[in-house]
Amino acid sequence: MKKALITGITGQDGSYLAEFLLSKGYEVHGLIRRSSTFNTERIDHIYIDPHVSGAKLYLHYGDMSDSGGLTSLIYGVRPVEIYHLAAQSHVRVSFDMPEYSSNVTGLGTVRLLESVRRSGIDCRLYNASSSEMFGASPPPQNELTEFRPRSPYACGKLMAHWTAVNYRDGYGLYAVNGILFNHESPRRGETFVTRKITKALSGILLGEQDYLYLGDLEPRRDWGYAPEYVETMWKMLQLDAPRNLVIGTGETHSVREFVEEAFSYAGLDWRKHVRTDPNYYRPNEVGSLEADCGTARDILGWEPKITFGDLVKIMVDADMRKAGLEPVGDGDGIIKEKFPGRWWNRD
Repeated sequence: MKKALITGITGQDGSYLAEFLLSKGYEVHGLIRRSSTFNTERIDHIYIDPHVSGAKLYLHYGDMSDSGGLTSLIYGVRPVEIYHLAAQSHVRVSFDMPEYSSNVTGLGTVRLLESVRRSGIDCRLYNASSSEMFGASPPPQNELTEFRPRSPYACGKLMAHWTAVNYRDGYGLYAVNGILFNHESPRRGETFVTRKITKALSGILLGEQDYLYLGDLEPRRDWGYAPEYVETMWKMLQLDAPRNLVIGTGETHSVREFVEEAFSYAGLDWRKHVRTDPNYYRPNEVGSLEADCGTARDILGWEPKITFGDLVKIMVDADMRKAGLEPVGDGDGIIKEKFPGRWWNRD
């Protein structure tokens, strides 16, 4: 049985990836931070007590700031595949916590790679790079586009990206960088703009709030569906030779368009409910990110199934259900149609 280790397993991508690998027959180990409150909501539905026969998901306390703990974990688990997803991943927050964000996101990756190198274990490592690294470079962006990061988060990701490349070139480690553009789902954190929008809709319809406060509405992003993206992480580690790949939809939409699409779908006029708050503006903004994923199409056969409109409907309907409201349409039906044999259990 193959063993995989996932850092950031309790996040959106980590939870989907854990389900995907379990469906492939892997024994999955996940790194989680100690907290006085439970933070495992996204994976509770797939967790089985390790004492129960058939359990294949194991959680380990640890932190990307603790090199000794990472080394011990790798020695103990001896995974054949490592998926490094852990980071301080909120771009706006990284401006408020630049040192912490750089430590966890950038140096955390150095600690992990060095632990793998020193262990001598033969394993393959996926590092989650980010489209935010492209920053000020004009779209569309691909594997050869210049990196011009515009946030502490992006700078930390850039350090992690090039460290993975250096360990690959210098030590022969099988390390790949997946440069994934924005990917969303009903499991997205509630402070990220897409989920903030779809969750606020339910609150407005329930009469719990009148307004949704957002920052700049003009930035454009390439938004896709997270379950599709985690499959590419696994596919990248199955290639004969390691390489970096850009993953996205090749389509870009503004925050304003996401708001318009979501509110229109729910039958509301967004202009009556959306307000801007300067506190949500970033000191440096990235104008437009759009993936040129031709290489991934050629090598992995990458073709996203969920369109921008589909994504908005899926997320709005999911938040409606969570709020106890009747979904607007059939977002779940879109998933069933596009993924008739889907491997994830719920959203």
